[in-house]
This record gives sequence, C-alpha cells and structure tokens, in this order.
Amino acid sequence: MDMITEAKQVARHEAARAVKSAKGAAAAATHGEYLTFRLGGEEYGIDILRVQEIRSYEQPTRIANSPAFLKGVVNLRGVIVPIIDLRVKLNCNSADFNAFTVVIVLNIMGRVVGAVVDSVSDVLELSTDQVKPAPGMNAQVDMSFITGIANVGERMLILMDITALMSAADMGLIEQSQGETA
Repeated sequence: MDMITEAKQVARHEAARAVKSAKGAAAAATHGEYLTFRLGGEEYGIDILRVQEIRSYEQPTRIANSPAFLKGVVNLRGVIVPIIDLRVKLNCNSADFNAFTVVIVLNIMGRVVGAVVDSVSDVLELSTDQVKPAPGMNAQVDMSFITGIANVGERMLILMDITALMSAADMGLIEQSQGETA
C-alpha cells in the first residue's frame, strides 16, 4: 500500500511540474517552493525543482584563463561539473570560505552546474500574495534574472531565475541554441 501511495505522490508531483512548465517562467516565479540561501547579507530563493543536491564545498580544479566567478570543475560521480561562485558573479562584498559554505548542484537545461553560496537557509513555499515584482532599474543594472521580491515575516527574499542567470551569454555554460532546432 505504501508503494502505491508513494507512486501517486510522485505522479502528482510530476503532473504539477509539467503544469508549472507549461505556464512558463512568469507563473513559476510567482508561486511555488524555493530553496533559500545567503550571499553576503542578502537572502535569495531559487526554484527547488532546479536543485539536484546540496554538497559541502570542496576545492575545485582551476581552469586556466577562466573568469573569476568560475572556480573550476569537480568530478561528481563521473560527471565533470563547473563550479560557479555566485558571490563573485553577483558582486557580493566578501566571498570567504567557511564551514557553512556549500555548493548547490543544479540541473539547468539538462546540464549539471554547481553554485557556491555562503549558506543554505531552508525551503519555503510562497504564495502569489507574498511575491512582489522586482523593482525597475536603469539599463546599467542587470535585473533580468530577478523574478520578484518576497516578504517572509521580517525577511526580504530576492527570487532568482537561476536558469536565466546560468544560461546568460557571459557565463558561457549553456549554449544559447540548446533546445532550438537548426
């Protein structure tokens, strides 16, 4: 009986995921479950469905001539995974490594990527009422990956479209033509 119940829950989860994908990124950005993490003094949230696992930080193998935010690569069970330091990429004041520093392993458009963050907080379910649109900024501030701001009690949470950030041209991780037919 437990296996049947579990199978039904998995089927419901997959159906909800398919519906969420069909509604598009805008709908996904306004409600759902988010993994929250800290970068410097700010707290961010990303769609929990993009998270594959959370690992302790280990020193990656550096790649020559790579940008400062690309820390290098690690071998994750036979898969070579690029490690991006989100603290450096998003210009946080400090990027110190300590016991709380972790790597969030993400699955972005079929590609596995690691993101270094200061710490992981929790998983929150946010309703549409809790999420406000990201503020408008001038053209020099790249807000394309910020999908909204959520107020959770006394906390302000910056919601991020991690797929948009990781597939940005300057990242060079995900080919722009991936998923398109030539």
